[in-house]
Order: sequence, then C-alpha cells, then structure tokens
Amino acid sequence: MAQEFVETKIKGDKVVLFIKPTCSYCVMAKDVLSKYKFKPGHLEYIDISGRSDMGSLQDYFLEITGARTVPRVFIGKECVGGGSDVAEMDKSGKLKEMMQSIGALQ
Repeated sequence: MAQEFVETKIKGDKVVLFIKPTCSYCVMAKDVLSKYKFKPGHLEYIDISGRSDMGSLQDYFLEITGARTVPRVFIGKECVGGGSDVAEMDKSGKLKEMMQSIGALQ
C-alpha cells in the first residue's frame, strides 16, 4: 500500500516532498524551493504525519532511498535526499538544472 501511494505521487515532471510540518529540515527544503516559480501542479508537499501508514511509508523510503527520514525530496522519479541536500544543490545550481530538465519550472 505504501509503495503504491508513493509511486502514484512521484511523476517524471513533478517535484514532490514527503514532509512532517514540524521538521526543521522539511521547512528548510520548502524555503529553498519557494524561491522558484513552478508550473501549476508541478510541486507537491505531502504531509505524512498522522497517517496510519506513516511507518510503512518511511520503511519504503528506506528501501528506495537509503533513509527513512523526512523530507524525502523527489525530482521526477529521482530522490535527491533531504533538506540539507536540497540546500547544497541549490547553492551549486544543480537543483535548478534538474527541475528545468523535467519541465517543472516556468
């Protein structure tokens, strides 16, 4: 069930963040992404806190990304890591490049 949910959310032309609102690294990732202009429907935040399948979702993240922690940031179908990873990619220019390559930005 968790696998199915995640797989339906991560698409080739979207940036998707699985988050918990009280997590400081989630806030960091959202702040970084807020600087960019996305095409409508190409950025999605999914709050997993309070979900009955939260543990299963985090187990599935471990399986496919190597970490259970949030945020799990996907650009297209590729997980690029968490909050500090996104901040580093932003500084290096790689974040914008990846988001442009999938057509998520205006």
